[in-house]
Amino acid sequence: MDIKQYKGGDVVKEIEVVIDTEEIAEFFYNELIRRGFMPTKVELEEIADITFDYLIEKCIIDEEYEIED
Repeated sequence: MDIKQYKGGDVVKEIEVVIDTEEIAEFFYNELIRRGFMPTKVELEEIADITFDYLIEKCIIDEEYEIED
């Protein structure tokens, strides 16, 4: 964990977070069902991808790629 100090004295901790689009899709599925919607698998995948792209665009997360053997 990195700790950075910014101008003004605020200390910000940097943590590592792993976000999986399948996990996002499952979360949205459960929430939409609970609220009375019936999303399709394709719709959930699109929502998950859009959410992931939004988090990257807002610099909330950085995209990293896994190298598989």
